[in-house]
Amino acid sequence: MQSQLEVPKKQDKQQELSVGQVIRNNMRQYTMIITLIVIMLFFQLLTDGLLLKPLNITNLILQNAHILVLAIGMVLVIITGHIDLSVGSVAAFVGAVSGIMIINHNVPTFLAIIISLILGAAIGAWQGFWVAYVKIPAFIVTLAGMLIFRGLTMVALEGKSIAPYPDAFQSMSAGFIPDWLGGGSLHVTTMVIGFVLSLLYVFNEWKARNNQISYGFDIPPGGLFIAKLAAIFIVLNLFAYVLATYEGIPNILVILGVLVLLYSFVTNQTTAGRHIYAIGGNEKAAQLSGIKTKKVTFWVFVNMGVLSALSGLLFAARLNAATPKAGNLFELDAIAACFIGGASAYGGIGTVAGAIIGGLVMGIMNNGMSLLGVGIDWQQGIKGFVLLAAVALDIYNKNKAA
Repeated sequence: MQSQLEVPKKQDKQQELSVGQVIRNNMRQYTMIITLIVIMLFFQLLTDGLLLKPLNITNLILQNAHILVLAIGMVLVIITGHIDLSVGSVAAFVGAVSGIMIINHNVPTFLAIIISLILGAAIGAWQGFWVAYVKIPAFIVTLAGMLIFRGLTMVALEGKSIAPYPDAFQSMSAGFIPDWLGGGSLHVTTMVIGFVLSLLYVFNEWKARNNQISYGFDIPPGGLFIAKLAAIFIVLNLFAYVLATYEGIPNILVILGVLVLLYSFVTNQTTAGRHIYAIGGNEKAAQLSGIKTKKVTFWVFVNMGVLSALSGLLFAARLNAATPKAGNLFELDAIAACFIGGASAYGGIGTVAGAIIGGLVMGIMNNGMSLLGVGIDWQQGIKGFVLLAAVALDIYNKNKAA
């Protein structure tokens, strides 16, 4: 009797996909990247080169990291077919609590951060319970959460901002990794880190291609594969060089990078990640196949609560204050980042990398329009049109595929 678990057999003949097939198979991903590049070049020209100056690129990272953290959690919520409107208010509330602990009561910074993240998890568990087990639509639960936690923020802070935070707390968002190699005007440590990371990327991609070959899977043409590796290698090292000419790698970029790698691994390489996609694709079928859909949905909201708390801490550290107005419209920016980055409004489709690209599109648009002197009223309107176009394109592609 054959074992039910068999190693995939090699195909009789290895086949390389054509360039056209590769493009068609990755159309959504390539469209996002091309859109990002076009927007960058557009604002680079209009701002006479200010957009990609080292100082402005660093500011882009510092200004948008808290939204990108939210987008990582939000894309998981959207993949499961839900939405979370409360993340901005949760971020504000957790930021307020952290300020009260650290500034008013002198709680040690590390302990206050841990308590704040636990509070975020508890809030996520509260909302996840109503969504997963009571079956109240996530839109209603998180709309209520948005109102509740915005009100609690006002109550906790008594309508006033409190400041300042200690330097250790501020360093999360305002600090940079030190130059251990001491390069003077050029941050050598940043250059070395960029080079090492680019080599690791090339190694991992080469290893993945060899695994595909060993199992007989169809693979992209060798020339296209090498061109892709060379392009990404150059971009990563150019990015490291630009950062190195200013202050180096911001601490917040390290935090964001760790989150991107962690959640990309979870969504692509783990059973939990596959369960999240299965629920978004067809919840009833997933439940019949043995997936504990309620438990997975519950933990997705717990995770969103933790990342909302982290976003609130990062934003408070950047402002160096806990303020009642924190978190305003964060939820809309995070949701827009996910949809612009390719997540489907119907659930079951989306990636962490796509959410990051979508967040960068929004961030570059905000920054570019600010550099051009465009008013906040026009900025909001333009972002609304971009979001509408992204969702309309998703629906068009879905109907065309059907």
